[in-house]
Amino acid sequence: MRLFRAERGWSQERLAAEAGLNRTYLSAVERSEQNISIDNLYRVAEGLGIESWRLLRSEE
Repeated sequence: MRLFRAERGWSQERLAAEAGLNRTYLSAVERSEQNISIDNLYRVAEGLGIESWRLLRSEE
């Protein structure tokens, strides 16, 4: 999520607004302090304009 957000030059606030989620929640997910639900994963992907499976793929 952080990589896709950074590629767009978006802040966490911008992504949160696009996905309809709370910025502090997204921040905690990016830092692996909180797990993300499938529903919210889909919302983030929609906000980024990508397919949700891309958020699950390893960076290798």
